[in-house]
Amino acid sequence: MTPIEIFALIVVVLGIIKLIVIFINPNSWTSVVKAIFAKPMLTGILSLVLAAVVLYYLLAEMTIVSLFGAMLFFMFIMLASFAVFSKELVDMMNSLVSQRNIMKRVWLIVVVWIALMIWVLYALFF
Repeated sequence: MTPIEIFALIVVVLGIIKLIVIFINPNSWTSVVKAIFAKPMLTGILSLVLAAVVLYYLLAEMTIVSLFGAMLFFMFIMLASFAVFSKELVDMMNSLVSQRNIMKRVWLIVVVWIALMIWVLYALFF
């Protein structure tokens, strides 16, 4: 199997496990979410490291532009998934943006996004 095929299999296996757990006992998924976010700094750094590793392998078979094109598909799927929670998400967003330190909390991921977007623009136009 290629790395992309392995990544796809990981997504499918984790998705099936999540769906089975949620269908059997939706409340039990709360403990998984709590465990993942118990140490937010560790979760964030580990996620970025894993993202970098995955990106390295993805770029062996596709371009950053094609990756961003695929991300648009994923963004619409996520939007459809979150649309059913629109009231809760709007309330959460209002709470987050009212905090004075929000940019201190998200600066690293903002820098990562800006770097990736600049990379895509460079690949498209230069």
